Amino acid sequence: MLNRIILIGRLTADPELRYTPTGTAVASFTLAVDRPRANQQGERETDFINIVVWQKLGELCAQYLKKGRLAAVEGRLQIRSYENKEGQRVRVAEVVADNVRFLDRGDSTGGGGFEGSGAGFGGGFGGNQGFGGNNNKRGSNFDDDPFVDDGKPIDISDDDLPF
Repeated sequence: MLNRIILIGRLTADPELRYTPTGTAVASFTLAVDRPRANQQGERETDFINIVVWQKLGELCAQYLKKGRLAAVEGRLQIRSYENKEGQRVRVAEVVADNVRFLDRGDSTGGGGFEGSGAGFGGGFGGNQGFGGNNNKRGSNFDDDPFVDDGKPIDISDDDLPF
């Protein structure tokens, strides 16, 4: 069985950071993700997907992500239900993030590119390693990536491609 989600979108608001009674950090935010095809009227539709990020990675998201920032999220889909104030049962779908990658430069942070693993934050942050890596480098930013914001096409011959 497999339950993996990878999303790229923009935050609709600043992340909300809370702590459980035992002191575990949990951040939540909504990611606006465009659908790949236009509807019958020729307009692009957007899905608004709730994201939950635990522990140190949640604190980093709350610190560095802001409304409008572009982010990639990798995690699992979780469906949960609760009873609202009116006594009605409500079902909620959300993505519990294992990795979050900040894809653009924030005006106030001067950098980006933090990535982490939600399992005890074992993945470190600051990677140019992409999803799924266990990157323990610290302090890296987009300046380490030779392909960020270059604006020029990459000249690669077909012979150099592995596929």
